[in-house]
Amino acid sequence: MTTYHQRVAQQKRALIVRAATQLFLELGYDRASLARIAEEAGVSKATLFKQFPTKAALFDAIVIDSWAGGDDAEVPSVGDLTAGLTTLGRHYAALLGRPGMVDLFRIVIAELPRFPELAKVHFAEGKLPYFETVRTYLVAERDAGTADVADPRMAATQFLGMISNYLFWPRLVVPGWTVTPERVVAVVDDAVRTMVARYDRAG
Repeated sequence: MTTYHQRVAQQKRALIVRAATQLFLELGYDRASLARIAEEAGVSKATLFKQFPTKAALFDAIVIDSWAGGDDAEVPSVGDLTAGLTTLGRHYAALLGRPGMVDLFRIVIAELPRFPELAKVHFAEGKLPYFETVRTYLVAERDAGTADVADPRMAATQFLGMISNYLFWPRLVVPGWTVTPERVVAVVDDAVRTMVARYDRAG
């Protein structure tokens, strides 16, 4: 494809994903037809089907777009648990703060009873890759002898939970919940200090 056609295709893809997200929220995953999504996006049904042959493929795209960059996070160098966890924590906070993230979780939660596969896709393609980055880093610190982490999976869950429980989950249920950039930094730093106090071998 030429650069121009690639740009047009990307623009149409973005319109489709945005329209699908809104209709999944308004109508539910089941009732939001691909034809209606194409209409709301202002594209032909042929264009939509060319990029997303099924509704499941379209939902996959919403998940991938929401978490884009999460699975590309590099595992920090070992030797400084505070620095490594700070890097990972701030990246995670940035992912959770993206505008479409709350909408994605609302879709998954609303459709969980009828479409549990959406939650599985969300976890497998969304959070799990970033979770594995944190776990891999903790394993590396343990193997280097700089951290005493008997259960890296539990430790990664604890770390990400401390961040998301303040920065993200209240946004789903508390109207008007906002967090200043300064507070984001403070929440991540507090989570890091807690982890270092618990797991840093030097401490």
